[in-house]
Amino acid sequence: MKIGIIGAGNIGGNLTRRLTALGHDVSVANSRGPQTLTELAEETGATPVPVEEAARDAEIVVVTVPLKAVPNLPSGLLDGAAEGVAVIDTGNYYPQQRDGKIAGIEDEGLTESRWTERQIGHPVVKAFNGTFAADILERPRPAGAPDRQALPVAGDDVAAKQKVRALIDELGFDTVDAGGLDDSWRQQPGTPVYGLREGVDGVTKALAEASSERTAEWRA
Repeated sequence: MKIGIIGAGNIGGNLTRRLTALGHDVSVANSRGPQTLTELAEETGATPVPVEEAARDAEIVVVTVPLKAVPNLPSGLLDGAAEGVAVIDTGNYYPQQRDGKIAGIEDEGLTESRWTERQIGHPVVKAFNGTFAADILERPRPAGAPDRQALPVAGDDVAAKQKVRALIDELGFDTVDAGGLDDSWRQQPGTPVYGLREGVDGVTKALAEASSERTAEWRA
Protein backbone atom coordinates (compact mmCIF):
# COMPACT_ATOMS: atom_id res chain seq x y z
CA MET A 1 0.00 0.00 0.00
CA LYS A 2 1.19 3.54 -0.69
CA ILE A 3 1.34 5.45 2.59
CA GLY A 4 2.33 9.06 3.20
CA ILE A 5 3.58 10.18 6.61
CA ILE A 6 3.70 13.89 7.41
CA GLY A 7 5.85 14.38 10.48
CA ALA A 8 8.95 12.38 11.36
CA GLY A 9 9.00 12.74 15.12
CA ASN A 10 8.62 9.83 17.54
CA ILE A 11 5.27 8.53 16.25
CA GLY A 12 5.94 9.32 12.58
CA GLY A 13 9.43 7.85 12.68
CA ASN A 14 8.35 4.62 14.32
CA LEU A 15 5.37 4.21 12.00
CA THR A 16 7.79 4.67 9.11
CA ARG A 17 9.99 1.91 10.55
CA ARG A 18 7.15 -0.55 11.05
CA LEU A 19 5.23 0.13 7.85
CA THR A 20 8.28 -0.18 5.62
CA ALA A 21 9.20 -3.41 7.41
CA LEU A 22 5.72 -4.71 6.56
CA GLY A 23 6.39 -4.00 2.88
CA HIS A 24 4.42 -0.80 2.40
CA ASP A 25 5.65 1.94 0.06
CA VAL A 26 6.17 4.84 2.48
CA SER A 27 6.85 8.49 1.66
CA VAL A 28 7.84 10.59 4.67
CA ALA A 29 8.01 14.36 5.05
CA ASN A 30 8.73 16.92 7.73
CA SER A 31 8.78 20.69 8.05
CA ARG A 32 12.56 20.92 7.65
CA GLY A 33 12.78 19.28 4.23
CA PRO A 34 13.65 15.86 2.79
CA GLN A 35 17.40 16.48 3.12
CA THR A 36 16.98 16.14 6.91
CA LEU A 37 15.43 12.66 6.56
CA THR A 38 18.38 10.92 4.90
CA GLU A 39 19.20 8.83 7.97
CA LEU A 40 15.61 7.60 8.42
CA ALA A 41 15.37 6.87 4.69
CA GLU A 42 18.59 4.86 4.72
CA GLU A 43 17.44 2.93 7.77
CA THR A 44 13.96 2.10 6.49
CA GLY A 45 13.89 2.41 2.71
CA ALA A 46 11.20 5.07 2.93
CA THR A 47 11.26 7.89 0.37
CA PRO A 48 11.90 11.37 1.83
CA VAL A 49 9.77 14.00 0.08
CA PRO A 50 8.62 17.61 0.55
CA VAL A 51 5.40 17.95 2.53
CA GLU A 52 3.57 18.97 -0.65
CA GLU A 53 4.33 15.55 -2.18
CA ALA A 54 3.75 13.31 0.83
CA ALA A 55 0.16 12.40 -0.06
CA ARG A 56 0.74 11.81 -3.76
CA ASP A 57 -1.05 8.57 -4.79
CA ALA A 58 -1.30 7.56 -1.12
CA GLU A 59 -4.13 5.33 0.08
CA ILE A 60 -3.43 6.29 3.69
CA VAL A 61 -1.89 9.55 4.92
CA VAL A 62 -0.73 10.00 8.51
CA VAL A 63 -0.68 13.56 9.85
CA THR A 64 1.54 13.51 12.92
CA VAL A 65 2.67 17.09 13.52
CA PRO A 66 2.23 19.39 16.55
CA LEU A 67 -1.31 20.72 16.62
CA LYS A 68 -0.12 24.33 16.42
CA ALA A 69 1.63 23.44 13.13
CA VAL A 70 -1.47 22.04 11.41
CA PRO A 71 -2.62 25.41 9.98
CA ASN A 72 0.81 25.77 8.36
CA LEU A 73 0.40 22.62 6.26
CA PRO A 74 0.17 23.39 2.53
CA SER A 75 -3.28 23.99 1.11
CA GLY A 76 -4.39 21.23 -1.22
CA LEU A 77 -2.22 18.82 0.73
CA LEU A 78 -4.39 15.84 -0.26
CA ASP A 79 -5.20 16.84 -3.83
CA GLY A 80 -2.90 14.20 -5.34
CA ALA A 81 -3.88 11.38 -2.99
CA ALA A 82 -5.58 8.19 -4.15
CA GLU A 83 -9.35 8.18 -4.39
CA GLY A 84 -10.85 7.33 -1.02
CA VAL A 85 -7.68 8.18 0.89
CA ALA A 86 -7.91 7.65 4.65
CA VAL A 87 -6.24 10.36 6.71
CA ILE A 88 -5.02 9.45 10.19
CA ASP A 89 -4.70 12.26 12.72
CA THR A 90 -2.44 11.38 15.64
CA GLY A 91 -2.51 14.87 17.13
CA ASN A 92 -3.13 16.10 20.66
CA TYR A 93 -3.77 19.56 22.09
CA TYR A 94 -1.13 20.53 24.65
CA PRO A 95 -2.07 24.17 25.37
CA GLN A 96 0.24 24.77 28.32
CA GLN A 97 3.17 22.68 27.17
CA ARG A 98 3.37 23.48 23.46
CA ASP A 99 0.42 24.73 21.43
CA GLY A 100 -0.89 27.82 23.20
CA LYS A 101 -4.61 28.53 23.08
CA ILE A 102 -6.56 27.27 20.07
CA ALA A 103 -9.89 29.07 20.14
CA GLY A 104 -11.77 26.51 18.06
CA ILE A 105 -11.03 23.85 20.64
CA GLU A 106 -11.45 25.85 23.85
CA ASP A 107 -14.10 28.40 22.91
CA GLU A 108 -16.12 26.52 20.27
CA GLY A 109 -15.77 23.15 21.98
CA LEU A 110 -14.48 21.30 18.91
CA THR A 111 -12.73 18.03 19.50
CA GLU A 112 -9.05 18.21 18.64
CA SER A 113 -9.44 16.07 15.52
CA ARG A 114 -12.55 17.93 14.33
CA TRP A 115 -10.48 21.10 14.49
CA THR A 116 -7.68 19.42 12.52
CA GLU A 117 -10.16 18.15 9.96
CA ARG A 118 -11.40 21.71 9.37
CA GLN A 119 -7.86 22.98 8.95
CA ILE A 120 -6.89 20.46 6.28
CA GLY A 121 -10.28 20.30 4.59
CA HIS A 122 -10.56 16.51 4.58
CA PRO A 123 -12.17 13.93 6.91
CA VAL A 124 -9.76 12.39 9.42
CA VAL A 125 -9.63 9.28 11.57
CA LYS A 126 -8.19 9.79 15.05
CA ALA A 127 -5.74 7.05 16.03
CA PHE A 128 -2.36 6.58 17.74
CA ASN A 129 -2.81 9.82 19.69
CA GLY A 130 -2.57 8.11 23.08
CA THR A 131 -0.01 5.50 22.04
CA PHE A 132 3.54 5.57 23.37
CA ALA A 133 5.85 5.80 20.37
CA ALA A 134 8.08 3.01 21.68
CA ASP A 135 5.09 0.66 21.86
CA ILE A 136 4.73 0.82 18.07
CA LEU A 137 8.09 -0.97 17.87
CA GLU A 138 8.03 -3.02 21.05
CA ARG A 139 4.47 -4.18 21.73
CA PRO A 140 3.02 -5.67 18.52
CA ARG A 141 1.43 -9.06 19.13
CA PRO A 142 -0.23 -11.59 16.82
CA ALA A 143 -4.01 -11.62 16.61
CA GLY A 144 -5.52 -13.49 19.53
CA ALA A 145 -2.52 -13.04 21.84
CA PRO A 146 -3.74 -12.54 25.43
CA ASP A 147 -1.49 -9.51 25.93
CA ARG A 148 -2.34 -7.80 22.65
CA GLN A 149 -2.81 -4.08 23.18
CA ALA A 150 -5.86 -2.28 21.78
CA LEU A 151 -6.04 1.26 20.38
CA PRO A 152 -9.16 3.44 20.16
CA VAL A 153 -10.08 4.68 16.68
CA ALA A 154 -12.63 7.46 16.04
CA GLY A 155 -13.96 8.83 12.77
CA ASP A 156 -17.09 9.54 10.73
CA ASP A 157 -16.11 7.86 7.45
CA VAL A 158 -16.88 4.17 7.93
CA ALA A 159 -14.75 2.98 5.03
CA ALA A 160 -11.76 5.10 6.06
CA LYS A 161 -12.04 3.96 9.65
CA GLN A 162 -12.14 0.32 8.57
CA LYS A 163 -9.04 0.86 6.42
CA VAL A 164 -7.22 2.36 9.41
CA ARG A 165 -8.32 -0.42 11.75
CA ALA A 166 -7.09 -3.03 9.28
CA LEU A 167 -3.71 -1.30 9.13
CA ILE A 168 -3.46 -1.20 12.93
CA ASP A 169 -4.29 -4.91 13.06
CA GLU A 170 -1.49 -5.53 10.56
CA LEU A 171 0.83 -3.55 12.84
CA GLY A 172 0.01 -5.97 15.66
CA PHE A 173 -2.66 -4.23 17.72
CA ASP A 174 -6.38 -4.66 18.28
CA THR A 175 -8.74 -1.72 17.87
CA VAL A 176 -11.88 -0.42 19.52
CA ASP A 177 -14.34 1.71 17.57
CA ALA A 178 -14.53 4.89 19.64
CA GLY A 179 -17.40 6.39 17.62
CA GLY A 180 -17.53 9.42 15.38
CA LEU A 181 -15.11 12.33 15.41
CA ASP A 182 -17.34 14.33 17.75
CA ASP A 183 -16.94 11.45 20.22
CA SER A 184 -13.15 11.54 20.00
CA TRP A 185 -12.93 13.63 23.19
CA ARG A 186 -13.08 10.23 24.87
CA GLN A 187 -9.48 9.56 23.79
CA GLN A 188 -7.98 13.04 24.16
CA PRO A 189 -5.24 13.79 26.74
CA GLY A 190 -6.45 13.57 30.32
CA THR A 191 -8.95 10.78 29.65
CA PRO A 192 -8.68 7.25 31.10
CA VAL A 193 -7.78 5.67 27.75
CA TYR A 194 -4.95 8.10 26.99
CA GLY A 195 -1.70 6.16 27.32
CA LEU A 196 -3.56 3.02 28.42
CA ARG A 197 -1.79 -0.26 27.68
CA GLU A 198 -4.69 -2.70 27.84
CA GLY A 199 -6.72 -4.93 25.56
CA VAL A 200 -10.16 -4.48 24.03
CA ASP A 201 -12.09 -4.81 27.28
CA GLY A 202 -9.90 -2.34 29.15
CA VAL A 203 -10.02 0.21 26.34
CA THR A 204 -13.79 -0.14 25.97
CA LYS A 205 -14.24 0.43 29.71
CA ALA A 206 -11.91 3.44 29.72
CA LEU A 207 -13.74 5.08 26.81
CA ALA A 208 -17.05 4.66 28.64
CA GLU A 209 -15.64 6.27 31.78
CA ALA A 210 -14.35 9.42 30.06
CA SER A 211 -15.66 12.87 30.95
CA SER A 212 -16.22 15.51 28.27
CA GLU A 213 -15.14 18.30 30.63
CA ARG A 214 -11.73 19.69 29.74
CA THR A 215 -9.87 20.10 33.03
CA ALA A 216 -7.66 23.10 33.90
CA GLU A 217 -4.54 21.08 33.10
CA TRP A 218 -5.65 20.82 29.47
CA ARG A 219 -6.71 24.45 28.95
CA ALA A 220 -4.54 27.42 28.08
